[in-house]
Amino acid sequence: MNSNLWIRQIHRWLSIAFTLAVIANIVAMTIQLQAVWIGLLALVPLIPLLATGLYLFALPYVSRSNA
Repeated sequence: MNSNLWIRQIHRWLSIAFTLAVIANIVAMTIQLQAVWIGLLALVPLIPLLATGLYLFALPYVSRSNA
């Protein structure tokens, strides 16, 4: 499989993990649970999600300059 397809697939799964972490954070805030680790849980998939998203954003511009 192409490396760009791997990056795209990883980005999709990271977005699902980030969405679940945000939902868990909202539920914890709703029941007024004071756990810092739940808030930080959303940052774990967010950082690689940012990296893969920036890569996918720059991909058309980089491939256009190489052609």
